[in-house]
Amino acid sequence: MNKMLLIVITAATLLTACQSNPADTGDATGNNEQSVQTETSQQNNESAEESLDHDKWSELPEYDVIVRNMDSQDYTFRTVTDNKNERILLLTNPDGEEKYKTIFIKNTSRLKIIDVDGGGQLFNDILENS
Repeated sequence: MNKMLLIVITAATLLTACQSNPADTGDATGNNEQSVQTETSQQNNESAEESLDHDKWSELPEYDVIVRNMDSQDYTFRTVTDNKNERILLLTNPDGEEKYKTIFIKNTSRLKIIDVDGGGQLFNDILENS
Protein backbone atom coordinates (compact mmCIF):
# COMPACT_ATOMS: atom_id res chain seq x y z
CA MET A 1 0.00 0.00 0.00
CA ASN A 2 2.80 2.44 0.89
CA LYS A 3 4.66 1.63 -2.33
CA MET A 4 1.55 2.30 -4.42
CA LEU A 5 0.99 5.65 -2.68
CA LEU A 6 4.64 6.60 -3.27
CA ILE A 7 4.37 5.69 -6.97
CA VAL A 8 1.18 7.74 -7.41
CA ILE A 9 2.72 10.79 -5.71
CA THR A 10 5.91 10.50 -7.78
CA ALA A 11 3.94 10.13 -11.02
CA ALA A 12 1.74 13.13 -10.17
CA THR A 13 4.83 15.24 -9.41
CA LEU A 14 6.54 14.28 -12.66
CA LEU A 15 3.44 14.95 -14.73
CA THR A 16 2.99 18.34 -13.10
CA ALA A 17 6.62 19.26 -13.71
CA CYS A 18 6.46 18.19 -17.35
CA GLN A 19 3.49 20.47 -17.99
CA SER A 20 5.26 23.68 -16.98
CA ASN A 21 5.39 26.31 -19.72
CA PRO A 22 8.97 27.48 -20.42
CA ALA A 23 7.65 30.52 -22.32
CA ASP A 24 6.42 32.01 -19.03
CA THR A 25 9.90 32.37 -17.54
CA GLY A 26 10.09 36.15 -18.09
CA ASP A 27 10.97 38.26 -15.09
CA ALA A 28 9.07 41.19 -13.64
CA THR A 29 11.17 43.78 -15.52
CA GLY A 30 9.57 42.95 -18.89
CA ASN A 31 12.53 41.26 -20.56
CA ASN A 32 10.20 38.55 -21.83
CA GLU A 33 8.12 41.16 -23.69
CA GLN A 34 11.23 42.53 -25.34
CA SER A 35 12.35 39.11 -26.56
CA VAL A 36 8.91 38.38 -27.98
CA GLN A 37 8.94 41.76 -29.69
CA THR A 38 12.40 41.08 -31.12
CA GLU A 39 11.37 37.66 -32.42
CA THR A 40 8.28 39.17 -34.02
CA SER A 41 10.24 41.97 -35.64
CA GLN A 42 12.81 39.47 -36.92
CA GLN A 43 10.10 37.38 -38.55
CA ASN A 44 8.38 40.42 -40.06
CA ASN A 45 11.57 42.07 -41.26
CA GLU A 46 13.11 39.06 -42.97
CA SER A 47 10.75 39.12 -45.91
CA ALA A 48 9.79 42.78 -45.88
CA GLU A 49 13.14 44.48 -45.54
CA GLU A 50 15.40 42.87 -48.10
CA SER A 51 16.32 45.38 -50.74
CA LEU A 52 18.91 46.69 -53.14
CA ASP A 53 17.30 50.14 -52.88
CA HIS A 54 20.18 52.03 -51.33
CA ASP A 55 18.17 55.27 -51.11
CA LYS A 56 16.08 53.71 -48.35
CA TRP A 57 19.15 52.41 -46.50
CA SER A 58 21.14 55.62 -46.94
CA GLU A 59 18.92 57.28 -44.34
CA LEU A 60 20.47 55.10 -41.64
CA PRO A 61 23.20 56.84 -39.60
CA GLU A 62 25.60 53.94 -40.12
CA TYR A 63 25.12 53.59 -43.90
CA ASP A 64 28.07 55.75 -45.04
CA VAL A 65 30.54 53.94 -42.79
CA ILE A 66 29.24 50.56 -43.95
CA VAL A 67 29.70 51.45 -47.62
CA ARG A 68 33.20 52.84 -47.03
CA ASN A 69 34.35 49.60 -45.37
CA MET A 70 33.11 47.22 -48.08
CA ASP A 71 34.34 46.47 -51.58
CA SER A 72 32.52 48.03 -54.53
CA GLN A 73 29.94 45.28 -55.21
CA ASP A 74 26.22 45.92 -54.95
CA TYR A 75 24.98 44.28 -51.79
CA THR A 76 21.47 43.43 -50.73
CA PHE A 77 20.68 44.70 -47.25
CA ARG A 78 18.48 42.57 -44.99
CA THR A 79 17.33 43.57 -41.53
CA VAL A 80 17.77 40.79 -38.98
CA THR A 81 16.85 42.87 -35.91
CA ASP A 82 15.75 46.46 -35.54
CA ASN A 83 14.49 47.32 -32.08
CA LYS A 84 15.02 50.22 -29.67
CA ASN A 85 18.46 48.94 -28.63
CA GLU A 86 20.16 47.68 -31.78
CA ARG A 87 19.95 47.16 -35.52
CA ILE A 88 21.56 44.11 -37.12
CA LEU A 89 21.88 43.97 -40.90
CA LEU A 90 23.13 41.21 -43.18
CA LEU A 91 24.64 42.15 -46.51
CA THR A 92 24.60 39.58 -49.31
CA ASN A 93 26.39 39.73 -52.64
CA PRO A 94 24.58 39.36 -56.00
CA ASP A 95 25.07 35.57 -55.78
CA GLY A 96 23.07 35.48 -52.52
CA GLU A 97 26.06 34.71 -50.27
CA GLU A 98 26.21 36.50 -46.92
CA LYS A 99 29.35 38.65 -46.87
CA TYR A 100 28.99 41.18 -44.05
CA LYS A 101 27.10 41.53 -40.79
CA THR A 102 26.66 44.93 -39.16
CA ILE A 103 25.63 45.61 -35.59
CA PHE A 104 24.61 49.15 -34.65
CA ILE A 105 24.05 49.80 -30.94
CA LYS A 106 21.64 52.74 -30.91
CA ASN A 107 22.12 54.24 -27.45
CA THR A 108 25.93 54.46 -27.80
CA SER A 109 26.08 54.84 -31.63
CA ARG A 110 28.62 52.00 -31.80
CA LEU A 111 28.94 50.26 -35.13
CA LYS A 112 30.58 46.89 -35.72
CA ILE A 113 31.14 45.51 -39.20
CA ILE A 114 32.07 41.84 -39.47
CA ASP A 115 33.26 40.00 -42.58
CA VAL A 116 31.49 36.64 -42.27
CA ASP A 117 33.84 34.96 -44.76
CA GLY A 118 36.51 34.71 -42.11
CA GLY A 119 37.90 38.22 -42.45
CA GLY A 120 36.84 39.01 -38.90
CA GLN A 121 35.92 42.39 -37.57
CA LEU A 122 36.49 45.23 -40.05
CA PHE A 123 35.18 48.13 -37.99
CA ASN A 124 34.32 48.73 -34.33
CA ASP A 125 33.93 52.33 -33.31
CA ILE A 126 31.50 54.94 -32.08
CA LEU A 127 30.01 57.07 -34.86
CA GLU A 128 30.38 60.81 -34.31
CA ASN A 129 27.51 62.20 -36.40
CA SER A 130 24.60 60.09 -35.24
